Amino acid sequence: MTVLRIACVQVNAQLDMDANIAVACDLVDEAADAGADLIGLPENVALMAASEEERLENAYRPADHPALKAFADVARRKGVWLQAGSVAALRADGALANHGFLFDDRGRVAADYEKIHMFDVDLPDGSRYRESAMFRPGDTAVLARTPWGPLGMTICYDLRFPHLYRDLAKAGAAMLTAPSAFTRVTGEAHWEVLLRARAVECGAVVFAPCQTGDHPGGRRTFGHSLIVGPWGDVLADAGADVGYCMAEVDLGEVAKARATIPALDHDRPYGGPFGIGRQAAE
Repeated sequence: MTVLRIACVQVNAQLDMDANIAVACDLVDEAADAGADLIGLPENVALMAASEEERLENAYRPADHPALKAFADVARRKGVWLQAGSVAALRADGALANHGFLFDDRGRVAADYEKIHMFDVDLPDGSRYRESAMFRPGDTAVLARTPWGPLGMTICYDLRFPHLYRDLAKAGAAMLTAPSAFTRVTGEAHWEVLLRARAVECGAVVFAPCQTGDHPGGRRTFGHSLIVGPWGDVLADAGADVGYCMAEVDLGEVAKARATIPALDHDRPYGGPFGIGRQAAE
């Protein structure tokens, strides 16, 4: 079974977790009713906190998290696989991590990925982000098994680290997901080209649900959730409004793309890079 319908749900999360969860679940319902088999939600889908205090006030262990309970229930009720974006959840050691959960069609946890790369940047518009001050980074790449093929799990800023995607693809990932809350500034500049590049480099289907619009604390996200085919073609774009996009995907195209450009098999060891002084001496 290599053909499936993938949907990306696009939301504008605020500070009311219950309201955010309700909107996300309603859109999952709509996408499932429209025929989606695998549905993705964005990063921080349950809450876009404006401060560390607000984030900590709404932090739960995964087993107690109201969003994860709701997402598990809607996956079971609709009989779909649900990549539940990401939520801030407490690890066993008490640290807060940015968790991306995958639920199967019976509402069971199929995978849990902790975001590896932290978004610590100062943007040209004056926006300043220090994700490492809020979250403990993960240290493990995660490949999930689905009925259609292996799914590589990533989150947002991971998108700028192509070696992670290559490693997932070389481990067998036919699909890669990047639930995001990409800023409007970086989204306008880089969002589509990065997603298409990861798809082309890996010969994989990439789907990336994204937050959209204005959020507490002056944060602005880009929207344009995308589904990209293994040849780099955009199969669906959700635009800038709350809603979802969907595309039918044939994972048989992954094998064709990788056979046409078998770059995943062509890695070679190399030395260096060496400094200019050594190059001159040689």
